[in-house]
Amino acid sequence: MDTWDARIDAVWGDDALTDAERIERIDDLARERPDSDGRALFERAGARDSAGIEAEAEVLYREALAAGLDDEHRPQAVIQLASTLRNLDRVDEAVEMLRVERERGGAFADAASAFYALALVSQGDARAGAAVALEALAPHLPRYTRSVSAYARELTAPPR
Repeated sequence: MDTWDARIDAVWGDDALTDAERIERIDDLARERPDSDGRALFERAGARDSAGIEAEAEVLYREALAAGLDDEHRPQAVIQLASTLRNLDRVDEAVEMLRVERERGGAFADAASAFYALALVSQGDARAGAAVALEALAPHLPRYTRSVSAYARELTAPPR
């Protein structure tokens, strides 16, 4: 028998599913766990988020975070919740959540940076958004890391 995680992954990997079918299947799998299970709540939130049902997703993301998530799923929930908040025009809250998540570092720091950059642009600060995106990109470049990092800092430096 496949593990619960494998069955969840299979639902997410099935591109033939409609949004409604994906929500239904995720909800069915979530019912195999207690109502307060953080991971089940997270998957339910993600299914609704993916379907564009942000208001329902927000509630479930918050419940998942309150219930507790492991080190792999907690940063994903924060990033996805913040992205949802940005889509709900609650940009200031999204910016703060993503700033904190980015500063935590870890495996999802670059993902947090990408969404932080988008949130900063939504907040009206495209220069800061570009700087964040460039700072996250610079370490991955085969060359020009120092130059791109310097240009990123220059974007947000006070005028001379």
